[in-house]
Amino acid sequence: MQITALETDLLRFPPGKPFADAIHNFGAESGGVVLRLHTDAGITGWAYSSFGMIAGGPSVVQTILEQEIKPLLIGKDPAFPKRLRAELWKATEYQGVAGLGQFAIAAADIAVWDILGKAAGLPVYKILGAYADRVPAYSMCGWYFEGDGDLSQFKRAVAAAFEEGFPAVKIKVGRAPLDDDIRRIEAALAMAGKERRVMVDANQAFNLNEAIRRGRVYQQLGCYWYEEPMPPYDHVAYAELARELDIPIATGENEYTKYAYADLIARHGVDIVQPDNRRSGGVSEWMEIAAIAAGFGLDVASHGGGATNVHMLLAMPNAIYVESGSLKGEPSTLEELHMRDGRILAPELPGMGSELRPDFIRQHKVG
Repeated sequence: MQITALETDLLRFPPGKPFADAIHNFGAESGGVVLRLHTDAGITGWAYSSFGMIAGGPSVVQTILEQEIKPLLIGKDPAFPKRLRAELWKATEYQGVAGLGQFAIAAADIAVWDILGKAAGLPVYKILGAYADRVPAYSMCGWYFEGDGDLSQFKRAVAAAFEEGFPAVKIKVGRAPLDDDIRRIEAALAMAGKERRVMVDANQAFNLNEAIRRGRVYQQLGCYWYEEPMPPYDHVAYAELARELDIPIATGENEYTKYAYADLIARHGVDIVQPDNRRSGGVSEWMEIAAIAAGFGLDVASHGGGATNVHMLLAMPNAIYVESGSLKGEPSTLEELHMRDGRILAPELPGMGSELRPDFIRQHKVG
């Protein structure tokens, strides 16, 4: 089998309801890029990269895919995903494989694995070596909302997640003084009760001293983990933070490649490793990151949800959570995910579950 063509679509989404974390504002125009790899066997591999807040990002990734990735993939056998990844790394070395270059490489890798799953007639988690057939899920629902001084919108979002069946929720902290964090955490914990968990995510808002100060309060309140309190590149600070606190430190969504993870893990700066399937490099890189984490006795939880993440987590013995939004409503992909008893069930369709619905593409396609 050979890859015969590469196609992309640029998607654009109109502004929506504003929401925020500690340092980012969301709800403005956003977009994504769709990738299709065609083969001479009539099988098409799909991938999709989304951008929550950078309207111009998708077009840059599209250009990298069309002008740099495409010539290297045409005529290649998709049964060699790690060789293809090595060739793509070498070809993009001059500008570096981090940043948007890695978004493009990750998309290509996911599409290649989608081909392999479809060719075998199996969901990819079984090709990778399945460990489980379902994975615990938590809801990322506790955002900052405009005009929410009384936390009524926040409380409704958290309550809705618990009513849907999620056994845990993650809430944002760090945008305001510590007293506001305490108010948000106590409200979420009151709804969670003793049987459900609350995680906190500071989205890089703090320096080391403030991260320690607030972290001591979060652990005293009973939060399950403390996510990304500082900029991702400061591995020395993360190691110091982890030494100072008992609460598990979760981070990794903004790390690029297994080499960055290996350094962070070796410094003992993380307890729960959180790869993002765009920045971390797709299936091939994800599985290696999970293996490094397992070698140090660390757990893995995804940054982001959807079938693509679920496939990889189901092949990791150290996977503990998939991040998710609500599963209600019509999905953007052909593969629909289902939750039972707080766990996302394994995808059933062959491939990665990354194929988008045609009507979704038509609705949002640019041009």
